Amino acid sequence: MSIEAGGRREVCHVGGTGTHEFGIRSAGNPPVGLLIATIEWFGALALFCVRLARAAVKPPFEWRELIRQCDVIGAKSLPLVALAGAATGVVLSLETRDALVRFGAKSFLPAIIVFAMIKESGPVITGLVVSGRAGAGIGAELGSMKVTEQIDAMEVSAVDPYKYLAVTRVLACILMVPLLTVAANCCGILMGWVANTLADPVSLRLFLMSGFKEAAFSDYIPPILKTAVFGAIIGSVACFQGMRTKGGTEGVGRSATSSVVLSSLFVILADVILVRIILMIWPMV
Repeated sequence: MSIEAGGRREVCHVGGTGTHEFGIRSAGNPPVGLLIATIEWFGALALFCVRLARAAVKPPFEWRELIRQCDVIGAKSLPLVALAGAATGVVLSLETRDALVRFGAKSFLPAIIVFAMIKESGPVITGLVVSGRAGAGIGAELGSMKVTEQIDAMEVSAVDPYKYLAVTRVLACILMVPLLTVAANCCGILMGWVANTLADPVSLRLFLMSGFKEAAFSDYIPPILKTAVFGAIIGSVACFQGMRTKGGTEGVGRSATSSVVLSSLFVILADVILVRIILMIWPMV
């Protein structure tokens, strides 16, 4: 609104509201409005997860759709996850070898690669890759269904969209991310051996024996279980953002972007918390 006063023209904004990239709307004072909107967003996400949990345990179960989503999220993400894991193993081998040679500890290289992959690098890399691929796909797919009113049509047809669309995708993420992590770990360790062999030839059997000699059961299972939490975060955030899409095709783009950004951020934050919990339950000897 423009106001003429005393030969001056002043511009004032009435009812200023702003919509942020992730669909969070703030009003009035920007910092306070953003804080309130963020709290409301987390509250809506919590209610969404409660409704999701209720739909997950209530029959009938959508087994066919669950299997299809496992193929979409798991099998079709495998090449990208394997490539990311292999690249991580090569980088670990090249960078770590240079440092260990300086200190005369080159014999520890296989163990360092193995422990780095199975305990931290493999799970985090897999979580971020799945966030980028599956998170964007889920957010865009459900977002397009929302703006074209397909989700509303499912409700009218007495089909629970939370059970058919959200629960199946979240469960598929929970089941597939740990398996993808195992694949990333294997590819990373194998390519770490290849990179090491090019500089200092060593047999694969000796490399694996040296790497896994000091590994215990508690070194394998907790990081794999941790990735199931990553899968729950990715699936829940992506489904939540997709099913609350507004604004046509532009809103679909925002939902896809916010699904990737938020799920990746929460995966990193969850990793910090879960590492601390794992060290409390399985303390290092």
